[in-house]
Amino acid sequence: MSRAGGGVLATFKAPALAALILATSGHALAQRPGALPLHCTDLAGALLPPARIGLPTNGALVQSAAMISATANGNLNGDYCRLTGVIRAQSAGTPDIRFEVNLPSRWNGRALQFGGGGYSGVVVTGTGPMPFSPDNAPLRRGYATFGDDSGHNGTSSEANFGLLEEAVTNFGYAHLKKAHDVALALITLGYGRAPEHMYFAGGSTGGREGYTVIQRYPDDYDGVIANAPALNFSGVRLIGVVVGQHEYRTPGGYLSPPLLEQVYARVMQVCDTLDGAADGIVSDVEACRAQEPEIIDSLRCTAQPAPASEPGCLTPPQIATLESLRDGLHLPYPLAWNVDSYRGYNVFQGTRFTSMLGLAHSPQRQPQLGFVSNGYLYAQGDAYLKYFVTHDPTFDSTNFDAARPGRYRERLVALSATIGAMNPDVSRYLARGGKLITLQGLADEVISPNQTIAYYQGLIGRYGEERVDSFMRLYMVPGYQHGNGVFIPSVDLLGALDDWVTHGNAPETLFTTDIAPATNGRTRPLCRYPAFPRYLGKGNLNSATSFTCTMP
Repeated sequence: MSRAGGGVLATFKAPALAALILATSGHALAQRPGALPLHCTDLAGALLPPARIGLPTNGALVQSAAMISATANGNLNGDYCRLTGVIRAQSAGTPDIRFEVNLPSRWNGRALQFGGGGYSGVVVTGTGPMPFSPDNAPLRRGYATFGDDSGHNGTSSEANFGLLEEAVTNFGYAHLKKAHDVALALITLGYGRAPEHMYFAGGSTGGREGYTVIQRYPDDYDGVIANAPALNFSGVRLIGVVVGQHEYRTPGGYLSPPLLEQVYARVMQVCDTLDGAADGIVSDVEACRAQEPEIIDSLRCTAQPAPASEPGCLTPPQIATLESLRDGLHLPYPLAWNVDSYRGYNVFQGTRFTSMLGLAHSPQRQPQLGFVSNGYLYAQGDAYLKYFVTHDPTFDSTNFDAARPGRYRERLVALSATIGAMNPDVSRYLARGGKLITLQGLADEVISPNQTIAYYQGLIGRYGEERVDSFMRLYMVPGYQHGNGVFIPSVDLLGALDDWVTHGNAPETLFTTDIAPATNGRTRPLCRYPAFPRYLGKGNLNSATSFTCTMP
């Protein structure tokens, strides 16, 4: 990836270092390429002017610079220079963007930006492992890494920053560009040259951010890993409100966790072996979908009210709640990029909604909605309406009509452009040879796998399968939910991405190891969508070699 390394990147408090930068403003600093910055601690106090950042800010400040020794307690990443600082906000009352940049002593010439999770609010340090690669930290592998807090302080579940417009813009997309430009300047300063390749990696919110940088900043990245991407952010929040209304506003619409487990158990009885293996995983989702009417009928109560002789049966209001999840959201007006729907979940294809991120565990709607008590989707949707849409922390989402939002429609559309990452135009990224890998669970209970598939299919409809294959790989994982599930994959996606970018070796079938506690160590082929792993009929059920990728 070609980037100019010249120019005065910053003004520093340390006069000696400032003189060194001025003296070497043409090209590299006087140190060997790939080596650890010679004066890490001198970087403390470095100032980056607003002109060096591609979006409006009040500049950036490196607040601390420290060498972390390979022998430091808890450090598994070798020697590296840790830089922390802030990117100054423009609006009064808006929090600064806090960031961290890590420069390893043995640099491989590449840089990796880490995405956030949930509503972010905590600095992503970049010192940990990649998603789905728990034993493989990129910093330890020689990558210069960086991350930030997306421009507000709090926990990943707090949405109150939605009252601040600059903070919303930062969260939606701006923090990505601002942190990238600051990190690029510091990396170039530290090593005397720009990275050969710049990558991005994240999941959920970080997955949405991955698609965001492809759509908005295609010239800044050579490769992106965007897992379980929270695309169509307004859509996923609105469907959460709709489902919550079915649970609490419709009499009898609530389903208890034991009843949800009954639904899951019935699905497994019908669909587990459709892929040829009794392994607790629904792999052939499309074949299972064909059995959906039978599954629902077998769960339906035969009499009203439900007799004691039918434990675990579903009443019409309870079926309606599940069908609202399955059917997704359909709006009579378009959001940004003419998006008017949010695809539904695989409710009757092996998704378990009793998890901590699933449906409500309490039959009563609490005054303050909780993720577990009232369901993750509903609680997040309610908070989105309060802070992002209405700017009214007392707003009651009980009777909010997503199809007819009245005076809030314009705001919903504007937010979907700021945060949604649904722009189908990725022509610039595709033309310059950028690469994209996306992995997601087919049993995801937070981000609908069908929304991700729909975006992918939209790209094929726009560019054709051959061009999409030239830059994108989509892997849908049977049995995997949103961080949990009956199968939790571990696979080196960064290695696959780097090999694709650097050597042109496009990944095909990958092999993944299950790290779910109950089945840790079993392996499966990770098939390119729409293929799925089918058991060959013989061999070890815990070995990937006993399966083949099969088209539905």
